[in-house]
Amino acid sequence: MNIARVRWACRRGMLELDVIFQPFVEKHYENLSKEDKATFIRLLECEDPELFAWFMGHEDCSDSELAEMVIKVRGRPKP
Repeated sequence: MNIARVRWACRRGMLELDVIFQPFVEKHYENLSKEDKATFIRLLECEDPELFAWFMGHEDCSDSELAEMVIKVRGRPKP
């Protein structure tokens, strides 16, 4: 997926997610590995309520790759 499509996919139905995704894409997406870019695209394919719960810490993501990407996007080191 090219960067323009990634930017478009980051425009969500929830402002809270826009505030999380858009700065990450602008600052870090290009520097991700090919595998991490694919995982990030998979993350963007998830539903907004699911993403909101994961990013706000209300629920844990059961997919380990997506859970790692949530941590990377949030900028928190893994405990």
